[in-house]
Amino acid sequence: MSQRYYPPDQLAALRRFAIAVTVLTVLGHTILGFEQSYAQTLVAIFTAYVLQLLLETLDAWCQHRRPRFIGGVVPFIDFLLPAHITGAVTAMLLYFNDQLWIVAFAAAVGIGSKTVFRVPVGQGRRHIFNPSNFGITVTLFAFPGSVGLVPPWQFTAGLPGILGWGLVGLICVLGTYINGTFTKRLPLIAAWVVGFILQAIVRNLIFETSFLGSLAPMSGLAFVLFTFYMISDPATTPARLWRQVAFGGSVAAFYGVFMALHVAMQLFIALSAVCAVRGIGLCVLALRERHNSRQEITAPLAAVS
Repeated sequence: MSQRYYPPDQLAALRRFAIAVTVLTVLGHTILGFEQSYAQTLVAIFTAYVLQLLLETLDAWCQHRRPRFIGGVVPFIDFLLPAHITGAVTAMLLYFNDQLWIVAFAAAVGIGSKTVFRVPVGQGRRHIFNPSNFGITVTLFAFPGSVGLVPPWQFTAGLPGILGWGLVGLICVLGTYINGTFTKRLPLIAAWVVGFILQAIVRNLIFETSFLGSLAPMSGLAFVLFTFYMISDPATTPARLWRQVAFGGSVAAFYGVFMALHVAMQLFIALSAVCAVRGIGLCVLALRERHNSRQEITAPLAAVS
């Protein structure tokens, strides 16, 4: 049942993403030194589950069809994989102090964006924002004094130096395997990484910023997670080679512009901005195709008259 709604490669990627995020979350709370509480992670995941099920039930009712999560245990689990990833990643990358309602807000915004921000693609409609990234972006803007990004040492605080680098390397290897085998988004990732280096060079030449300092975020696990598990989302990024390159390079360019303007949270805002621009472009293309279709229909009628 679930493969009717997810292409086989995308479903395989979702399953592996979910497993990787779950393992990292468990290790984070037990070994690595996560700053968030257990309650915040559980609230984020539970909120994502409930909202995903509720929105699907309402959508199925409006379209007079059976909800996608009905049909057995496996389809039910597969249906909740995106919600699980969104909740876990949102709780992992944001620090909420002791507030539970804000973490619920972040997860809800991420899941809700899949229903609210949809554009025509082919014969259907598709959401344009990566849910985790969008939830993080909106929450950081909405609560600037109450929420922040996790401290950079969170992921490796409980590990000696060489083991910390080993964890980063392991995640890079797994991310490369998943994106190379299943999502087919390695060109996008390569364009993003190369673009990130180029924007550091440009800022060094124009503003005399430290080149090595500009590259420092690349050594952090948050950057690695963003690169291999967020920007490469196959549901919200183009599939064709050169469009992937353009998408990844555009995120890097937006990041460099936001850095030059001293805008905080550049990674997440840059990805949201590029997704928004791409969504607008898809809407324009859909309107043009609809207009052309109408002209093809009316042209014979005008000739006869």
